[in-house]
Amino acid sequence: MAAPADATPETSLPHIVPAPVELTPRPGTTFTLDADTAVHTHPGSPEALEVGEYLAGILRPSTGYPLPVAQGESDRGVVLSLSGADPVVGAEGYRLDVTEDAVTIRATTAAGLFAGVQTFRQLLPAAIEAADEQPGPWTAPGVTVLDHPRYPHRGAMLDVARHFFPPAEVKRFIDLIAGYKINHLHLHLTDDQGWRLEIKSRPELTARGSLTQVGGGEGGFYTQEEYRDLVAHAASRHITVIPEIDLPGHTNAALVAYPELNADGVAKEPYTGIEVGFSSVAIGSDATYEFIDDVLGELAALTPGPYLHIGGDEALKTPEDEYVAFIRRLLPIVAKHGKTALGWHEYLKAEPAPDVLAQWWGTDPKAPELVAAAERGNKVVLSPGNRSYLDMKYDEHFALGLKWAGYVEVRDAYDWDPGAYVEGLPADAVLGVEAPLWTETVERREHIDRLVFPRLPAIAELGWSPRTTHDWESFRGRLAAQAPRWKVQGVDFHPSPQIAWDEV
Repeated sequence: MAAPADATPETSLPHIVPAPVELTPRPGTTFTLDADTAVHTHPGSPEALEVGEYLAGILRPSTGYPLPVAQGESDRGVVLSLSGADPVVGAEGYRLDVTEDAVTIRATTAAGLFAGVQTFRQLLPAAIEAADEQPGPWTAPGVTVLDHPRYPHRGAMLDVARHFFPPAEVKRFIDLIAGYKINHLHLHLTDDQGWRLEIKSRPELTARGSLTQVGGGEGGFYTQEEYRDLVAHAASRHITVIPEIDLPGHTNAALVAYPELNADGVAKEPYTGIEVGFSSVAIGSDATYEFIDDVLGELAALTPGPYLHIGGDEALKTPEDEYVAFIRRLLPIVAKHGKTALGWHEYLKAEPAPDVLAQWWGTDPKAPELVAAAERGNKVVLSPGNRSYLDMKYDEHFALGLKWAGYVEVRDAYDWDPGAYVEGLPADAVLGVEAPLWTETVERREHIDRLVFPRLPAIAELGWSPRTTHDWESFRGRLAAQAPRWKVQGVDFHPSPQIAWDEV
């Protein structure tokens, strides 16, 4: 019988995050990577070959081994196969078997192989993540893992508008979240403080609107080529990019660039503070919707994923009747460009069509507007501010972050059930979870690291693992085991006192 992923420590199960559905040890069995190990990928599948090259790219620097990657079946080495998987694994799950001779990952898709690779990485010593050669040995315990996700949407958000982060930092963020089976990256590209994406039909957005950020500084933006490269990098990690153009509020950077978007026709001054709710495009002007059509048209063409996030939150300057009229005029533009709209839950006031998705950032589990939307057929991504917002302080002494939603320690991030959190919301209305990182106080890499780790893995586990594996004591032990990996990877994580880091 398979051991549950939250089994007690005396079973000596590997410390995997997120917890797999089933993990069965093979006592006395160990697989060892050596100089003769090769990676074998499913014959005729370029997607499986890409996953194999990704895995070899992680393993080669630390081991110093050549680890050739070739298409073909084998009963030795590392095998990535698209045949023979249990159908229960679905589109993203996998079966992983570690024996003395081979590590075999079977899945129905390359995404499933990729997820299996993340689990295999955690079976190897932490030094496997090193960028230079280490002494080894490179052993993995014998196990059988059968695994598949609870939710199809497992997201993280990076706000690059309040503070701009260059492409290399975004790629690093992508690589880190991929290790915890996150499959959506929400990029918050525009806000009052800056516009971060080149729009060729509206060049002033970057010529004027990208020059500032919170607290001053030069800001910045992504060229369309850089954005395409980010999207491609995410796709190579089986992550779908969801770009956000926040409307009708959070738009001061656009109002700086194009005066005709203002009700009075006068350009706004650049903004470098952190207040919200003071900006709005001209709701009744045709120029506004021509602008939106131009922007969303280019963004849709650059974005192969199915979603465009159109914001919709904190439009405090816009009367409700005008707000509803705006959303109802905006949504057809998204559909016109072949995309599905996703927006913050406030836009549910417009009672959008059932195919439109909502993202909930509230803190009160009594959310009747969400329940009503679900009754109309809308699916929901849950991002409760007092559970999943990575920009909240851990406690009153923590220097970074905000506290409007309260303090969010690791246990706060972990101890809630997305399927039963909002009162009256049917479990099948929940599409998944997302952990947003807003960057009002986040200026550089180490700030990202301290706020994201160790809380992101908690949200990732809620999105991936079955409810039956949810156990705080199990999780805190498995989370502590991630610390040596983060140290090797150069992740400047926050050593939360809730976790017994030194016991690993």
